[in-house]
Amino acid sequence: MQDSHADDWLVIPLYNEATVIADVVKGALEVFPNIVCVDDGSTDGSGEAARRAGATVLTHAVNLGQGAALQTGISFVCEQPVARALVTFDADGQHQVADADAMVALIASGETAIVFGSRFLDGRTKPGFMKRTILTFAVWFTKQSTGMRLTDAHNGLRAMSVDAARGVHLQQDRMAHASEIVLQLGRTGLPWREYPVHVLYTDYSRGKGQSMWNSVNILVDLFFK
Repeated sequence: MQDSHADDWLVIPLYNEATVIADVVKGALEVFPNIVCVDDGSTDGSGEAARRAGATVLTHAVNLGQGAALQTGISFVCEQPVARALVTFDADGQHQVADADAMVALIASGETAIVFGSRFLDGRTKPGFMKRTILTFAVWFTKQSTGMRLTDAHNGLRAMSVDAARGVHLQQDRMAHASEIVLQLGRTGLPWREYPVHVLYTDYSRGKGQSMWNSVNILVDLFFK
């Protein structure tokens, strides 16, 4: 694990997560001092909650979609005078800071430039039958469209060096950006690997129906992007 992440950033796309974002930011700040949240047109005060918790907040005046929010955050980090790596990190509490820490440590060691988080390299994550089935199809689709053999193609927890991040120029604003970012990172020619991560499906995320609707959105965007 890294002792310091002074040159590393978390990039958190943010849309209507006011009830949880402060806890997510405060927990992450214990390890990562640099956090940028991109408030993608929230209507519930999410951006202000993230700002009060200690994050840098960038704001979209209207909701543009997760892909657009990620691109805004990635571009921001790439413009910083001193930056080594960034991690894309969800706002709803499903991602674990310890996983992000370990993924950045792999980049800092020089072992790789890109790390894709995978729910399916160990048995900790329990996505449920429907989501697992759809994510298996997404893996197949991503292999066909990008040539990259991932075990978890739609995991939002990813770490990349800034050199790799400069190759990311997302145009897809909805769930299809997950395949697009894999393709663009692959095209950089930089070394990559997967890392086992624990995605925690919380009562909060289940209450919002995120697991089911994200599965549906993945299918829609894969077919109609």
